[in-house]
Amino acid sequence: MGTGAEDVSRIRRLAHNFLARLHVPPSACDDALLIISELVTNAVVHALPPAALRVRCTRWGALRIEVTDGGPQPPLPSHTDPRDEHGRGMYIVAALATCHGTVTHERGATRWAELCP
Repeated sequence: MGTGAEDVSRIRRLAHNFLARLHVPPSACDDALLIISELVTNAVVHALPPAALRVRCTRWGALRIEVTDGGPQPPLPSHTDPRDEHGRGMYIVAALATCHGTVTHERGATRWAELCP
């Protein structure tokens, strides 16, 4: 995946097509696309390349979204003023996802979120 805003838009379009092939319902598709956008943007803005997106259905029917980047771990978000234009991405992920988290490893970090049907 690239490192610019146009890459985030391209990835969102590709993800939309992939989710349609999985027959993800429209409301869940909208939430998934927003989560994908936020996680990919987080990787592009705050982490080192390379970055990779993985979207799959788990065996219990959840949609799992993972973005792995080259690290380092971004700082935990501080309180965001509602008037701020930036800094809300992980709050949006937390609000939309059934569960989410971060796994750090020797090559960077994987931020993930799951949406249950």
